Amino acid sequence: MKKLGYIPPMTKGLTDDRRYVIPFVEMLEEVGVESVWTVEHVIMATSYEPLYPYSDDGRAPTGPDTLMPDPLEWHAFAAARTEKINLGTAVVIASQHSAAILAKRVATLDALSGGRVRLGVGIGWQKEEYEAIGVPYRDRGRRLDETIEAMRVLWRDDVATYHGRHVRFENVHMDARPANGRSVPILIGGSSEHAARRAGRLGDGWYPYVISPDDFAKGVETIGRAAAEAGRDASRIELTIWPASYDFTKGFDLDFVRSYTDAGADRVITSNVESQTTDIGKQRDFIRRYQDEILAKL
Repeated sequence: MKKLGYIPPMTKGLTDDRRYVIPFVEMLEEVGVESVWTVEHVIMATSYEPLYPYSDDGRAPTGPDTLMPDPLEWHAFAAARTEKINLGTAVVIASQHSAAILAKRVATLDALSGGRVRLGVGIGWQKEEYEAIGVPYRDRGRRLDETIEAMRVLWRDDVATYHGRHVRFENVHMDARPANGRSVPILIGGSSEHAARRAGRLGDGWYPYVISPDDFAKGVETIGRAAAEAGRDASRIELTIWPASYDFTKGFDLDFVRSYTDAGADRVITSNVESQTTDIGKQRDFIRRYQDEILAKL
């Protein structure tokens, strides 16, 4: 059976309320959800250049009640109330972060959670967010590559050195290590050919968004080629898909979901959006229905 991930509500008054989050994550674990996925935007500009790549008008689907807490802090809280569920980010905009600081935060969370972090990373799209954080928007793809490489060096080496254009350190030691002592799975977010190639070159996984079954299959082929060029085994790159992000009317269309898993998807994501409720009991019922009607038949 394929793995099942779930995206929680991103709603003010709930997503940041321990009285809601505790029973919510306990419910996800009880019902057998494999992973829970959080989203990062440090800020959202009230007026931004419409560069959001997943809508025709370049506007992101956020509203006045949208809340996106810090994903790693939220997962730290969730980890303390659970034992098995994996903790995924979809995605941390890693090119906006210090590689060393992000590496230490992730390693700490992974160690304390018993190796449950699945670090999805991406480059983002909002110029105003980069400006507010104080990081250049230009060359963010190269900055992401270097951040991934540098974090792995810090996690792996007792005395770490890395020389990049944007990230540099020499003969340093990071005392916090991931649970396995080596690394944390890093998934590359994004639906573009560049993202698929990055997944093949550098990723432990790929997590595209708003992508058709045909384009997903093409992306999988791109990953295979890029992995071969880099001397990597493409079969070890885990593929995650949220089918309903492409068409919210087809969440329970078995053939539609199967078109992604036939192309290689290992993990299927569903979300609070499809459940159309923030009630925890009703979300439990929705997840069980999805497990019975979709997941069990893939």
